[in-house]
Amino acid sequence: MKNIFIFIRRNFNFLCFIVLQVLCITMLTRYSKTHEAFFASAANEITGKINKQYSGFSSYFTLKETNRQLAEENARLRNMLKNNFVAPDSSRKFVTDSLTKDSTGRYRKFTFLLAEVVGNTVTSQTNYLMLERGSLQGVKKGMSVVSPQGIVGVVVTVSDNYSTVMSLLHRNSKVSAMLKKDKNAGSIDWDGSDPSYLTLKNISKSAKVAKGDTVLTSTYSANFPPNLPIGTVAGISSDPASNFYTLKIKTATDFFTLQYVYIVENSRYAEQARLESMSQKTND
Repeated sequence: MKNIFIFIRRNFNFLCFIVLQVLCITMLTRYSKTHEAFFASAANEITGKINKQYSGFSSYFTLKETNRQLAEENARLRNMLKNNFVAPDSSRKFVTDSLTKDSTGRYRKFTFLLAEVVGNTVTSQTNYLMLERGSLQGVKKGMSVVSPQGIVGVVVTVSDNYSTVMSLLHRNSKVSAMLKKDKNAGSIDWDGSDPSYLTLKNISKSAKVAKGDTVLTSTYSANFPPNLPIGTVAGISSDPASNFYTLKIKTATDFFTLQYVYIVENSRYAEQARLESMSQKTND
């Protein structure tokens, strides 16, 4: 308490000046409309700047929740896309299907499930992602995984609440792909060098390929829905001994910044995979 009185005594004149200034400003703003408008405008400007800074600071800490909400909304919109439904063959008689129909009587084929990425590697030869969604939330082995920008990988193991995804950046990953402009199909894999580039093989030399061409998933994949972005052509190489191009593909997905992804359920995946397995055994 003694120190307070000493401080007031030493700075008495300055403190009186401050008090009188505040009193004068208060009287001016109360009895003069001109000064009231001026000080109100200045106060609003200062308050606005402070609120802007506070809002930006607060928004930074709510980005994760905002991203989650946007991802959930994207999942809902993806599930409404016409491409996720297929029309039954009207020339045959089907028993009642339990799948959800849309208003035109088509059956749902693909369903998108939102999942948060809780683990991700990009620097090894065999890269995986860990998702916080498992069998209790509807995830099964073999489901494909996509991001808002493009495809990501395929689910390989599932526990109750988590699942492991074999990334496109894995030496054993192979995805059927095609050029958007002429539907020429080939196979996408990764050579293990640059996480930003994939390799598209077996594209016929009859295809008119140019740098910048878009590459999509083909209709031959049991895992991925067709026409999803994979990347763009960044380089073209030709082997004189073969009739095919080898293309360098810039990935559409940024594997370094993945936070939320969509697990895609193909309601007919098990049936298609079983027939493909039977065909392979017959050929062998």
